[in-house]
Amino acid sequence: MTMDVVTWSLFIAAVLRVATPILLAAVGGLISEIGGVPNITLEGSMLSGACAGALTAGLTGSPWLGLIAAVVAGVVPGLILGVLTIEFKADPIVVGIGVNLLAAGATTFAVYTLLGDKSGTSSLGRTELPSVDVPAAEGVPFLGNVLFGQHILTYFAFLAWGVIAFLLARSRYGMHVRAVGSNPLAAQSVGISVRRTQYSVVIIAGALCGIGGAFLSMGYVSSFLRDMTAGRGFIAVAAIFLGGMRPVGVLLAALAFGFFEALSIRLGNFDVPSQLVQAIPYAATLVGLGIFAYRDVRRRRTALYGPAPRRRRQRQPQLAR
Repeated sequence: MTMDVVTWSLFIAAVLRVATPILLAAVGGLISEIGGVPNITLEGSMLSGACAGALTAGLTGSPWLGLIAAVVAGVVPGLILGVLTIEFKADPIVVGIGVNLLAAGATTFAVYTLLGDKSGTSSLGRTELPSVDVPAAEGVPFLGNVLFGQHILTYFAFLAWGVIAFLLARSRYGMHVRAVGSNPLAAQSVGISVRRTQYSVVIIAGALCGIGGAFLSMGYVSSFLRDMTAGRGFIAVAAIFLGGMRPVGVLLAALAFGFFEALSIRLGNFDVPSQLVQAIPYAATLVGLGIFAYRDVRRRRTALYGPAPRRRRQRQPQLAR
């Protein structure tokens, strides 16, 4: 029984760890989506942050400078999206695809130019951000294994989720974001700066994605690898819609995707085909998007035609005796 508790607590700790970059990107994408800027550059921002963080930390020997560089690098794709969509009214989906492709090529080019290696920054050595020990939780059964020794950015991810949820629900800034996303003309008529608000949400999204990328290259592993985000930015986009564009829903969706990724890692220790194991997180994403699409179709149909009438079961006439 004790061994089962320890095993489950370690598995849940792994779920929190692997859900960290997805949650950071999903929270950033959520505030951008609510602010009226559909953002699929989350993948590119994460990849840029992972590359810039690992390179800066490896060259300077300071992981904290690497974290700052990751934030700046994560903001750049978001600003490109903002300029092209806000100023030039370009299609955000087309721009997002282009920015993601640009980030994939630019990170590989930067690593090759500085290190002469296309695969990653492993030649720079290990430079990691620290984990945080919670002494009060160390001796607590189950909870101690879940919380003790988690990475500092894992704690930050849940703190960022709480801050963004509070801002959207309880602050004047959150009211402005929701107003701009719902009706920009009405928001502008009451004195809200639409451009400034939209730029702010893409900057916040890019910064959080950059931190998520830094977690991958300076926490999850100790170096940058080519295309190491492996679609986590797109999984974060799926988490936004699967969560109904609500903070609590996004948190649960990110944890669900983290659960499936941790499950795939755990199954890798058993005699399970590696192709099946690697496909589990992406299969879960497709199932989640299918559920969202089904719910969205039902919601639209209900809005147009009203709720479907319930069919009453007709009683069969009883034969006279």
